[in-house]
Amino acid sequence: MRAAQGREVLLHWRAVAPRRLGQHFLASPAWRERIARHVSARVGSAETIISAPEFAAHGGDLWIEIGAGHGEMTSLLARQAGRLIAIELDPKLLPRLREQAADLPNVKVIAGDILSLDFANLAGPERFRVYGNLPYYITSPIVHRLLEHADQLEAAFLVVQLEVAARMAARPGSRDYGYFSAFTQFYSRPEILMRIPPGAFQPPPKVSSALVALHLPGERPQLGIKEEAGFLKFLKICFAQKRKTLRNNLRPLMPLDRASALLRECGIAPSARAEEIGLAQFARMFASVGRM
Repeated sequence: MRAAQGREVLLHWRAVAPRRLGQHFLASPAWRERIARHVSARVGSAETIISAPEFAAHGGDLWIEIGAGHGEMTSLLARQAGRLIAIELDPKLLPRLREQAADLPNVKVIAGDILSLDFANLAGPERFRVYGNLPYYITSPIVHRLLEHADQLEAAFLVVQLEVAARMAARPGSRDYGYFSAFTQFYSRPEILMRIPPGAFQPPPKVSSALVALHLPGERPQLGIKEEAGFLKFLKICFAQKRKTLRNNLRPLMPLDRASALLRECGIAPSARAEEIGLAQFARMFASVGRM
């Protein structure tokens, strides 16, 4: 049965899926179930395979699925959602997705681009969780878009390029740590749940992938930053050129002597680079800039 489902997805992909949208579909039923089990375990469900008929839904939980594709994960997500909104941009995939959703009373299919859809209209006042198998070339914009709604977002489970997952989860002092790491960790606690090989997808990507969980909140509550937009702009300046010292990256904001004084005040070495600094230190620096 699983092999037949996989062949069916593969044949449909060959017939209708354009490469222009950067789509890599989870054609392997075994990998879909593994992903679903990991997602299920992080939202407090029983340790039952998520595709089992007896899998219980989580009351009124709202899920939003980004890039539902052929519906590879839609039916699995529907079994643990009170309500599921499946979003798909590609018009060629919508008829099949809607056909599948017709048998799932708690699923609503919406045609649109996640980067332009109005989350206020989608979710209303409800908190929600997200699952998405993201096109690699727009992973960062989608993550930024999701975390703009951190006050409503409970968690996000995203299939992304392994390298990008590593950047999200990287800690200060590591090679992968950068602005995207700091931004993601400001709003969430990233966790790489599993690696996924290219062979799990059709067409197979040229790189490995990963399922990453973004658990909310991140460090944001304890940092107590009131002007968040200004803080994020400050972070971008600090990480503007990775090879330069933090002192030099601050030059668009202040002269070098003032930057040196700021670093001394915050207990940071004058030779430090942004990738060595954690969010708490950046928050202290941002507060000090406002006082200088």
